[in-house]
Amino acid sequence: MKPLTPRQIVKELDRYIVGQKNAKKAVAIALRNRWRRQQVEGKLRDEIMPNNIIMIGSTGVGKTEIARRLASLSNAPFIKVEASKFTEVGYVGRDVESMVRDLMDTAVTMVEREKEDEVIEMAELLANERIIDILFPDDHKNDPKQSKELKERHERTRERIRKKLEKGEFEGKMIEVEVSDEPAIGMQIFGPMGMEDIGMNIKDMISGSLPKSKRSKKMTVADAREILTENEASKLIDHEEVIRISRERTENDGIIFLDEIDKVVGNNNGVGPDVSREGVQRDLLPIVEGSNVNTKYGVVSSDHILFIAAGAFHGSAPSDMIPELQGRFPIRVEMDKLTKEDFVKILTHPQSALIKQYTALLGAENVDLEFNDAAIKAVAEFASEVNSKMENIGARRLHTIMTTLLEDHLFEQPKRGNKKIKITATVVRDSLKDIVEDPDLSRYIL
Repeated sequence: MKPLTPRQIVKELDRYIVGQKNAKKAVAIALRNRWRRQQVEGKLRDEIMPNNIIMIGSTGVGKTEIARRLASLSNAPFIKVEASKFTEVGYVGRDVESMVRDLMDTAVTMVEREKEDEVIEMAELLANERIIDILFPDDHKNDPKQSKELKERHERTRERIRKKLEKGEFEGKMIEVEVSDEPAIGMQIFGPMGMEDIGMNIKDMISGSLPKSKRSKKMTVADAREILTENEASKLIDHEEVIRISRERTENDGIIFLDEIDKVVGNNNGVGPDVSREGVQRDLLPIVEGSNVNTKYGVVSSDHILFIAAGAFHGSAPSDMIPELQGRFPIRVEMDKLTKEDFVKILTHPQSALIKQYTALLGAENVDLEFNDAAIKAVAEFASEVNSKMENIGARRLHTIMTTLLEDHLFEQPKRGNKKIKITATVVRDSLKDIVEDPDLSRYIL
């Protein structure tokens, strides 16, 4: 895929995310800089570090969506992790190195899928040959005394079966296929940080040393083809090359999205249940600035992994982070608060707009859902009003408003009669006015 320019990246992000121009611009430059770094020759390439980003804004304004769409645009390994689930050494919880291991696992899965796509045609041919062997076994295949005439007759019969198989005449026929069973290793390790990853490695070692048991299973030809194709594709793939490419991608293109970073920032002076907050920041520091992490696929360097952190920072500020970690996130982007006009765009403009989603859901019941412009504006007004009265949860408020508005229609369908639902501004007001005006109802319903 041809690398996109920053302007093209922003244009692609605009298809899914409303507003947030500054954030889109920052991530677009960061993504393009990764490609630019790879064009640099010599030792200077290793010296160019990624500009990690902190996105500051309340929930529901598009922080996670920007990072997720960015990863899909660049076809890069991407994981989203909650900073609050990590703890410092000595506390129960996951250690920070596990995020790099998870990223490597994601990369391996991506590359395996790509390699499978490359060999899928050959794998399907080999799978069909195995099905023909099951349908018409050759008991004299290795018999040197078999006559030439018998061999030719056998090959003609196989050719006829092959043509019928290609036409789909055997799809529903039951056959017996030999499948491999992975040895079940029932083992769980409890202990300090990193032990869950050690447990996974021990499981892999034990399962690799145990012989795989085989058993016969009856299934249709169609189902057998899927299993046999997957089996043949796995044989055709060079797994060492998969790991090499995955490690390269993880180190040069990987993106880690650290959500809720503000939850590990606080000024509690080491008192209470959040005593490990600063410890998590200290543990995050070597990973973000670059270190070598042991994974089951080998050592992975985090030097050039792009970190995008995000948080609401209601009770704290980025300046409350330890100075060393602040320096590792040089780019800070303040997310814009969503307005009523933004809500109207969110409901209609993106490819996965909420109204399009509900239209598709009711379309499965052969029901035509239609919103006029006034209704869309009314929904946006109610969402904006509820956000201003209570906690501002951004665009997520639209989900609660839309669910409440369409609850009866979603419950009653399918039903006989009119298969068209028209939502007007009057319908919206009648459905939501009483709930919005009653603060207790709003708190528990919207």
